[in-house]
Amino acid sequence: MRDRKEARKRAQQLVSQMTLEEKASQLRYDAPAIPRLGIPAYNWWNEGLHGVARAGVATSFPQAIGMAAAFDTELMQMVGDVIAQEGRAKYNAYIAQDDRDIYKGLTFWSPNVNIFRDPRWGRGHETYGEDPYLTGELGSAFVKGLQGDGEYMKAAACAKHFAVHSGPEALRHQFDAKASKKDLYETYLPAFEKLVKEADVEAVMGAYNRTNGEPCCGSKTLMQDILRGQWGFEGHYVSDCWAIRDFHEHHMVTDTAEESAAMALKSGCDVNCGNTYLHLLKACQNGLVTEEEIGEAAERLLTTRFLLGLFDKTEYDRIGYDRLECAEHLETAARTTAESLVLLKNNGILPLKKENIKALGVIGPNADSRAALVGNYHGTSSRYITVLEGIQDYVSEDIRVYYSEGCHLFRDRVESLARRQDRISEALSVAKNSDVVILCMGLDETLEGEEGDTGNSYASGDKTDLLLPQVQRELAEAVIQVGKPVILLNMTGSAMDLRYFEEHAEAVMQVWYPGARGGKTIAEVLFGEISPSGKLPVTFYNSIEELPAFEDYGMKGRTYRYFEGTPLYPFGYGLTYGDVVVDAVECNGTLIEVDSQNRMPEREAVSDKWKVTRQREIPWADTSEKLMIKAKITNRSDTATEEVLQIYIKNLDSEYAPPNGKLCGFARVFLLGKESRWVTLEADRDAFLVVNSDGEKEIDGSRFLLSVGLGQPDARTRTLTGKENVTFALHGLEE
Repeated sequence: MRDRKEARKRAQQLVSQMTLEEKASQLRYDAPAIPRLGIPAYNWWNEGLHGVARAGVATSFPQAIGMAAAFDTELMQMVGDVIAQEGRAKYNAYIAQDDRDIYKGLTFWSPNVNIFRDPRWGRGHETYGEDPYLTGELGSAFVKGLQGDGEYMKAAACAKHFAVHSGPEALRHQFDAKASKKDLYETYLPAFEKLVKEADVEAVMGAYNRTNGEPCCGSKTLMQDILRGQWGFEGHYVSDCWAIRDFHEHHMVTDTAEESAAMALKSGCDVNCGNTYLHLLKACQNGLVTEEEIGEAAERLLTTRFLLGLFDKTEYDRIGYDRLECAEHLETAARTTAESLVLLKNNGILPLKKENIKALGVIGPNADSRAALVGNYHGTSSRYITVLEGIQDYVSEDIRVYYSEGCHLFRDRVESLARRQDRISEALSVAKNSDVVILCMGLDETLEGEEGDTGNSYASGDKTDLLLPQVQRELAEAVIQVGKPVILLNMTGSAMDLRYFEEHAEAVMQVWYPGARGGKTIAEVLFGEISPSGKLPVTFYNSIEELPAFEDYGMKGRTYRYFEGTPLYPFGYGLTYGDVVVDAVECNGTLIEVDSQNRMPEREAVSDKWKVTRQREIPWADTSEKLMIKAKITNRSDTATEEVLQIYIKNLDSEYAPPNGKLCGFARVFLLGKESRWVTLEADRDAFLVVNSDGEKEIDGSRFLLSVGLGQPDARTRTLTGKENVTFALHGLEE
C-alpha cells in the first residue's frame, strides 16, 4: 500500500463514519480505539534515533553525531533498516499481547536534522552535524532505510525539529529564533527539503521555539507556505511534546488553550504530542475550527496507518522476535562504531602493539561508564562493553590492565564523605605502574542533553563553555605530569576545547557515545585490528570566545563555511593508520596529477584558505544536472584502511557565496595496503547555486574552485595532515 492516493481514499472512507468526538480523539498522540469501526488504539510516540529506544532490548548504535562522522550513506541506510526491522519485531510481538503502549508503535520520531550551529547546544549530538549538505544526505539515507521500499512502508520516519532549532534549551519554550531568508534557505531548511522531496519522509515534527515570530507548530510560513506549498509535503505533521501549550503559556501568541489548539490545527498540525488538543471540541463549538479541518487531520493520520499496513496483512508480519540484537545487526552496529571514531592526533603511538606493553593504565570517569556509551534517546542492550571491559577482553592475559576512575564525572569527589579529588592518588599510582595510559574523559547525557531530561540543571542541558569539567582537567594534568605516554579518548557528543591534549597527549581520539558495545570496537581500533577512519561532522573550536552569542541564529562566524578564525580541528578532518593521498583528478576530460611527494605543480595562492593546483581553468559544458569527478587515491602504507574522499566548492564571483566554500560530495573508500583505485564522485548542480538575500537559489558567477581530497582545502587541515587537496578552477556554467 505505497499508493498514497489509495491509502488516502481508504482513510477518507473510514473517517467519514466517525463522529466529531471520534475524529478529534485520533489527533491525540495516544489515539484511543474505536471498536465499532475496527480501529485499535495507536500511540504515535516512538523513538529510533540510533536504535529502537525506550521499549526494552534493541541493537544499540553510536549516537547520531557519531554515525555522521562515518560519512557513509550506505551504512546510514542499513542502520535505518535495522531499526525498522527491530521496530516491526517488537510491534508484532506486542500487539499479539494487545500491548499498544507508548514507544511500541511504528512511527519513529527520528531523524533529527537540525543544524548543529553552536557547540554549546546540549542536543547537538542527536544531529548529523553542522553542514546542511551532509545532514541532508545522511538523513535521506536513514529515512529510506527506515521506511523501506516494500509493498507497505516498513516504518514511518519523522524529520525534526522544523525548523531553525538549536538552543538555548533553557529558552526553547519562549525563544524566537530570528533567521534571515538567506540563512533560512541556505542553512536551516535544505535538509528538511531533501528529506521531503527526495526521501519522501512520512512525518515532520515542529520545534518548540518561534521562528521569525511564529511558533513552529503553528506557523503559516513554515507549515503551509513552505512545507506543504513549496515542497508539496503530503504526510502528517506532529507537534513537539507539549509545544502547543507554549503558545498561550510562554510565546503569548494566544490567550487560551482553545485558541492554541485552533492555531496549530489550522496551520496543519495533525498530531498533538501533549494534551492541548483535548480542547479541540470546545474550539470547534466556539467556531475557532471546523469539523472538516479536524476530519482532514484525521484523514492524514489514518493514511499513514494504512501505508504502514496496520489494517492489512503485510510482508512484515513475519518479522520475528529473533531479529532483535541478532548477529547481523550487532555486526552492523560494530561497523558503525568503527567508522565513527575520529583520530585527531597520533604521534606514532597508535596502533598499540601488545609486545611492547607489559602494563596498561585505563583511567577516567568514562572508562567504565555505561552512560557514556549510549548518549540520549537510547534503548536497552542485553550487554554493555565499556572501554575498560573492551580493553581487558582484548588483551586478555597478555597485558596487565590497571584501572582507576580517577575522579567523578563532574563532582569534586567520588565518595561523599571523602576529601576533594579522592581518586586522584589511585589514578597516579596506576599511571606510575603503567607503560601507556588510556585516559577516558568527556561527558554523558546528564551533562549535555535535553532540557528537562538532564542532570545539568544549571544550563538546562547546554554547555556554558567548551572545557571538560574542572575535576577532569585537574586529573588529566596530574596524570600527564607523571610522564608516561597518554592517549586521550574523548567521549562527548560535541566539540570540546582539547588544546591541552593536543599539546601534551601522544594521541587524541574522538569516540563520541559509541553504542552499548562500543568498548569492544574501540579496543580493536586502539590495537590496530581496525584503522580509524571517521571525519569530524562539526568544527572543533579553540573556545567559545571565537563564536557569536549562543542566541544569535545568524550564520556569520559559525561552522566551517563562515568561521573566520583558525579551528583546533576542522570539519571533515580525521586521521587513519594508513597513508592515503589523492594522486590525480579527472574533470571534464582534463587530468590533473600531483608528483610522488604529493606536491601540486603551478601552485597559486587564491585566498588564505585555498590553493589552486592548476592556474589554467577547465571549461565545463553543462550538459547534465551533475558534474562527475574521478579521483585516483593511493594508500602508500602497508596498512589497510578506509578513507573518506571529499569535494569542496568555492564560488569566486558571488557576494552570496559562503566565504570558505562548502562540501558538495563525498565517498567512503576501502584501500588495502599499497592499493590505488579510481573513485567517481558527483557534485550536485545545487552546489553551484547561491542563496541570495531574498532566500532564492540562483546562478551568480561563472568561476569556481573545486577541491578534491581527504578533508577541507584549508591551511589548518594541511598542517594537521601534511597533505594537500587537488584544487582546480572551473568555469563556464550556463543558466
